[in-house]
Amino acid sequence: MDENKEDIKVVFRLRNGELKKGYLKEFSPFLKEAALTDYSSGSIINVSTDEIKAIFFVKSFEGDKEHKEKKSYGAISPKGHRVFIRFKDGEQMVGFLEGDVPWDHGFFLSKKADGPKGFFLLPVDMFSNNTKIFIVSSSVNDVTVVP
Repeated sequence: MDENKEDIKVVFRLRNGELKKGYLKEFSPFLKEAALTDYSSGSIINVSTDEIKAIFFVKSFEGDKEHKEKKSYGAISPKGHRVFIRFKDGEQMVGFLEGDVPWDHGFFLSKKADGPKGFFLLPVDMFSNNTKIFIVSSSVNDVTVVP
């Protein structure tokens, strides 16, 4: 059974460090804005992709505080390229790129005006609270495809 867009739990991590938690209202990798329905107030929050670092699609808003998230690739991996991401703020992340590599050379991220604003990443830890992550390309310093 497919979830309605309103049932999809997300956390917007903004570039200023702020978090917005709620249910996905409006999103496309090509749009300049995303929206969620705030989980506590029910109000609709519109956020420019210029303000977003990443959108985390989550199983729960609370997560499992006892779980130590795995940060290395396992023996069994989902389809996709293994990537190492370094954000402009210094944070680092590993995961599996969902789909084809969306840039041409090495870790260069192309910035086509009509292209997607980012790319999807699958977590390496299958027990992570994150089911997938949309990374906004303009918040990334570099991406390395790991052989």
